[in-house]
Amino acid sequence: MEASISLLGSTKPNLSPFVPSSNVLHRRLRRDFPVPALKLKNVSGLQRISHQNRLLRAQCSNGLGPVGDDGFVLEDVPHLTNFLPDLPSYPNPLKESQAYAIVKRTFVSSEDVVAQNIVVQKGSKRGVHFRRAGPRERVYFKSDEVKACIVTCGGLCPGINTVIREIVCGLNNMYGVNNILGIQGGYRGFYSKNTMTLTPKVVNDIHKRGGTFLQTSRGGHDTAKIVDNIQDRGINQVYIIGGDGTQKGAEKIYQEVERRGLQVAVSGIPKTIDNDIAVIDKSFGFDTAVEEAQRAINAAHVEVESVENGVGIVKLMGRYSGFIAMIATLANRDVDCCLIPESPFFLEGKGGLFEFIEQRLKENRHMVIVIAEGAGQDYVSQSMRASETKDASGNRLLLDVGLWLTQQIKDHFTNVRKMTINMKYIDPTYMIRAIPSNASDNLYCTLLAQSAVHGAMAGFSGFTVGPVNSRHAYIPISRVTEVTNTVKLTDRMWARLLASTNQPSFLTGEGALQNVIDMETQEMIDNMKISSI
Repeated sequence: MEASISLLGSTKPNLSPFVPSSNVLHRRLRRDFPVPALKLKNVSGLQRISHQNRLLRAQCSNGLGPVGDDGFVLEDVPHLTNFLPDLPSYPNPLKESQAYAIVKRTFVSSEDVVAQNIVVQKGSKRGVHFRRAGPRERVYFKSDEVKACIVTCGGLCPGINTVIREIVCGLNNMYGVNNILGIQGGYRGFYSKNTMTLTPKVVNDIHKRGGTFLQTSRGGHDTAKIVDNIQDRGINQVYIIGGDGTQKGAEKIYQEVERRGLQVAVSGIPKTIDNDIAVIDKSFGFDTAVEEAQRAINAAHVEVESVENGVGIVKLMGRYSGFIAMIATLANRDVDCCLIPESPFFLEGKGGLFEFIEQRLKENRHMVIVIAEGAGQDYVSQSMRASETKDASGNRLLLDVGLWLTQQIKDHFTNVRKMTINMKYIDPTYMIRAIPSNASDNLYCTLLAQSAVHGAMAGFSGFTVGPVNSRHAYIPISRVTEVTNTVKLTDRMWARLLASTNQPSFLTGEGALQNVIDMETQEMIDNMKISSI
């Protein structure tokens, strides 16, 4: 069996200061692919490897064909032995666990990987794979020497407290770790807030509450100060729960830890209610958000059905991605029109929203519109002549498209069409964000937390965890932050929605001139490295 190593191409040459020797790479490959007579090609020629865009690509035949011909690519995650090659390992305490005694295969093999693409054709290359998540036979921390910390950053989302609880219980119950700290108030809590000791008893029932038990904040990331604090406190495992910006911060923390040569495992748990994290199947809290959105949509439907010419507008979360609005619409079936950030719309003229509303009112005497908060923002800002501002996390502050659209519809039908119209506007955003996670998300959060704990104990670092094709995997942080997961308008899921609502696509018509998607843009959409559910 042979393996060839090649660098992963990068459009962002943010290189790690660590330059591994060929000996380190030999050890890495022997650990990851423990097979007899492993031959390496072109290893000595490697001068630098970017942890921003992955340590290496490994192509292995595994008996499935000539070396390299099968197109197998492993997008691996960093390991502490990359820069601490003499780090000792120990037997996994799960070997002595009564709970795991009946498990036929307790530990994940070093050769177990998860395929990113499972829909293939005859003759297809095997493609990109990620390391499978789960407990390893050897760990790189003694349980009584572990000092872990947990921090939550960014906006609220159902399930955060469940993740916190299960990290604490996972460390304690599975690995016997007793020294766990909670960093309060987000990233700035490392250097400006108090910490609290976390035990299974302390976190016992926090999964029944919404919000975050540790409090949160936006911004406040200062890599040097954070790592100084980690080093001063003797912390050697860091669990970071947050969205895109938070995970980018986690990557910087890992790089600084590596630069200083610290035995600190950095694990990211992706959090975003919008489901806009790339690579993973979905983010935790998403199912809860869709389920809770049904209550708002149902309320709007009851309201507009009870009056003449009732038009209900429900604004849901979705800054850049319209997944919640799309899936909530498909699940409800009482929605007449769904507007999302990925699909531009226009109001006036043939094929516009006003024309569709009038047509639907003539047919049904009422209609319900679901709109994502990020939809039509350029349209709104032009209309209101508003300048762009950003929050502490660097996110664009959104204008209230729901209120704006409500007023536009009311003015048009009252003043132009001379029609009596009853507008009902519902914004359940903060109600949805603040609720506890449902049963499905609770289970999902448990698996995420336990996978993160297993990965950190096994010595992996600079990784995030999530399901890829329903199998949990360790994913390089840069892979989940390099692009935003958005609804792909050329996928069947969006077509299903259009068929369900019978709404116009808003891509043609007299009023679509400023929103026309030309052939070049359409080709770009088709080739985007993202896809819908």
